[in-house]
Amino acid sequence: MPPHATHDPRRLDLLRRDFPGLDTRYRLADGRVTRRHYLDSAASTLALGCARAVADKLLRHYANTHSTLHFSARIVNHADAWAHEQVLKFVRADPDRYTAFFAGSGCTAPLNRLARVLATRRPERNVVLVSLMEHHANDLPHRKHAGKVAPIPLAGEGPTLGAVDPAALERLLDQHRGQVNYVAVAAASNVTGIVNPVHDIAALAHAYDAWVIVDASQQLAHAPLPISDTGAADRELDAVVFSGHKLYAPGSPGGAIVRRTLLEGCEPDEVGGGMVEDVWLSDYRVTARLPDREEAGTPNLLGAVQLGAALNALRRVGMERVHAAEQTLLRRLLAELTTVPGARIYGDPDPDHAPRLGVVSFNLAGLEHGLVAAVLNDYHNIAVRNGCFCAHPYVRALLKPELWALDLDPDAGDAMAALKPWQGMVRASLGLYTMDEDIEALLTGVRDLLARPDHYRALYTVVAGDFHHRTFHAPAEALFDPERALDRALARLNATGAAPG
Repeated sequence: MPPHATHDPRRLDLLRRDFPGLDTRYRLADGRVTRRHYLDSAASTLALGCARAVADKLLRHYANTHSTLHFSARIVNHADAWAHEQVLKFVRADPDRYTAFFAGSGCTAPLNRLARVLATRRPERNVVLVSLMEHHANDLPHRKHAGKVAPIPLAGEGPTLGAVDPAALERLLDQHRGQVNYVAVAAASNVTGIVNPVHDIAALAHAYDAWVIVDASQQLAHAPLPISDTGAADRELDAVVFSGHKLYAPGSPGGAIVRRTLLEGCEPDEVGGGMVEDVWLSDYRVTARLPDREEAGTPNLLGAVQLGAALNALRRVGMERVHAAEQTLLRRLLAELTTVPGARIYGDPDPDHAPRLGVVSFNLAGLEHGLVAAVLNDYHNIAVRNGCFCAHPYVRALLKPELWALDLDPDAGDAMAALKPWQGMVRASLGLYTMDEDIEALLTGVRDLLARPDHYRALYTVVAGDFHHRTFHAPAEALFDPERALDRALARLNATGAAPG
């Protein structure tokens, strides 16, 4: 635990306010200027101010890694090692048996890398089991690199699907006995927030000598996720991947915590500078050091350190406390949205039956998801996401009863144009900074839209499936133009003779 990690109830409240952008204001279609309600954290979270400050402070010492013979290089190497250490500590992984490495700009890069490495590790085991609820990042890499991918069914049916069905998983493991290389599963869905019992899944997979890869991108910012929930070896997760941009560190890399034995003794997936002991004209020798051998090239040092600082700050608060605060807001949103006539929530709506994190996807009767998202933004300054959230098979499974009722076949390959307005949802997702007033704003917007659907529909036109206001326009460059921002910074530099800041 970090120093001074006492249970100070004020620490969480202080941290929840430490996010640039909480007071961002926009002019709406009705002329009002109001504060943005950011409910799109499942896509990317806002930046934790104190973590960003650590990265900015490091800029005074910035240099490249892979050397320690001048002061700055020594400093950045230490900072880089510290960032890796924070990742392992966050999930309580033993550094003698696990390593952490960074790759890409989200979980996609480490998942592709693991899929390629594990396919070559045990080529005789050519089956991978992937849950139905996966984001494309934890689905497509396995399809591309594994010999065969079999979907793991979920409990329940239709719009109220729950978590992975353990009995169905065991049947698949038995059916493909001796062939399953690994099981890939999300710790929590990015569509519904429903939590999978990943440690139970690990114990089951290990009984069949299969490994477990967990996509924790929707979990780590919201609830604790230890490598083993009981300390028992059979309940340990073999690999955990995540996206730093969903962990209050925009611009940071993707990360992976991996059992060392899965990486040692095989050729790294990527080669380049910093991961070799020596190179000759005819050959090269890869270093045995982890994570060096998995991080070819110059690292995203500032992003890694910002991510490490965010993880450290969250540990100081305590993820149990973070989770409890979010659950209070989530339960209020679920309870009140359930009572709104015409609102349908997807996934098992009972968090006591199917535990959830702070993600709620819904639709409003007779209203396209794109129209709902547009009105919530333009008239209520609520940032939500709509569509299929890079989880098309899962969203189709949740929507099937409704699509059938509209005489639409979600499995028909030639029906995409007809399906697009209806094959999707509206997603509200919570973050550390979400407050009661954000939940109230969303509920107010939903009720307003349901009370005046014809009024709002008449204000919009559809272009290529997207809803655009007929008279209200707020182009991005009018709200923020990078070149104008640079012009102002250079003008300050010219006027003061000092660096812009």
